[in-house]
Amino acid sequence: MGRTYFVEDSVEQYLQNILDTSGKACVTGLLIGQCSPQRDFILVAVRTPPKETQSDEVDEEWVVEHATQVSRMLPGGLAVLGVFLGSAPELSIQAQNILRRLVFAVEKSITKARLWKLANDEVHDRVALNISSETKKVLCRTFDVKDPKSSAKPADWKYQTGLSASWPILECNVEVDLQIPVPADSANRELDKCIENGLKEWVRLIQQCSCILNGKVMGLDKDLLDGTKKKAPPQQCVQQPFVVQFLRPSKFKTDDRSTALVQKSSGTVVLKGVVHCKAYIHTNKPKVKDAVQALKRDVLNTVAIRSQMLFEDFLLNPEGYTEKGARTEEYPLPKRVFVPLAGTGVMICDYMFKDEAPKDIQFRIKELLDLDVKADQLDMLLEMDSAIKLAPKTSHPQSNIVVAEPETSQLLGIVFPDDCNLVQMKVGVAIAAGVVLFAVVFSLLFFSD
Repeated sequence: MGRTYFVEDSVEQYLQNILDTSGKACVTGLLIGQCSPQRDFILVAVRTPPKETQSDEVDEEWVVEHATQVSRMLPGGLAVLGVFLGSAPELSIQAQNILRRLVFAVEKSITKARLWKLANDEVHDRVALNISSETKKVLCRTFDVKDPKSSAKPADWKYQTGLSASWPILECNVEVDLQIPVPADSANRELDKCIENGLKEWVRLIQQCSCILNGKVMGLDKDLLDGTKKKAPPQQCVQQPFVVQFLRPSKFKTDDRSTALVQKSSGTVVLKGVVHCKAYIHTNKPKVKDAVQALKRDVLNTVAIRSQMLFEDFLLNPEGYTEKGARTEEYPLPKRVFVPLAGTGVMICDYMFKDEAPKDIQFRIKELLDLDVKADQLDMLLEMDSAIKLAPKTSHPQSNIVVAEPETSQLLGIVFPDDCNLVQMKVGVAIAAGVVLFAVVFSLLFFSD
């Protein structure tokens, strides 16, 4: 028996509109929603942005890059669940092969940047939707992305009104304060590798944290919505947020055996600050463990995303990150901005650098999500920003360490020494799992011989 996808009815009209107005033999796009063991939900469809050079052929790299960018904008609980292809009748034979390639390529790209992995018992099916541009007939199939040799399986596609109008929302603020040593033999200041390794313990710590929801301890196998009204009319349904607090485990369990070696260190990377996180969960008898897991993954995602964006900006604008003669440099990381996703009961997000304005967020949302938003719809107050500051140097006689100390504990930024070549630093999966946090301080502390 195949899977069933319940779809916001606004998606039907959106797909018809882009097929009627595209004027191309093929139209591609993404399907965004949430998986659960019993049923899957599609909240929104987003067409692939057109390229400057128009072509009727499907550009796989372009679709994958679009999916990677869109996945950054999704809060906990939401994900790119697959792709759609609107094709002319003469392309119906090739359509399934095209969709198969896109599904696996998109999933591979998105998974590569994560600090976490899907569990074996989670849903690994991804949807491939083919729509005839002539008859508007929908053919829905799924592929198991865990198995590269999996064949297409049939699935049901059902439209529903107000699908996510009353989905519960979980919110939390997470404070992070980490110190990661940089080995003395690190070539070219390979901070990406050092931080990736240093974050492994932090990832496990977040995953093992217990949670308090609205001031109460709830069993993980308990229904999240126990005691709530289940038969209220849709117009009376109100999203009551669950305010979540993370509790550090009293005994931290690690999967690694103790093989640590004493290494000479040339410095320490300090990650310090607070991030605001959100997660949404469906209303089909959700368990507490599923809701908490979605929120924890949002914590890990937002950390990796800001890291990746910062280093991308380093490579694109190296002149903006160098100050000749300066011993220490600090830069603010992008803060998280939320905006309602039209036609749904959820919010998506974007990240705004210090030198950007609300219109930059509006432009990106229009380009990537094909969504028009007004400036007053942007919620920019959940995370506060800070001016760039140059931390003074102070000496600690007992440890003979030179430390770059921020003026306040709320300083938001990133600090590098003058001999750290940002442009030469490796960029890739490790960086995506690297320097993290909206409220972050990066400092290298040099030890004497």
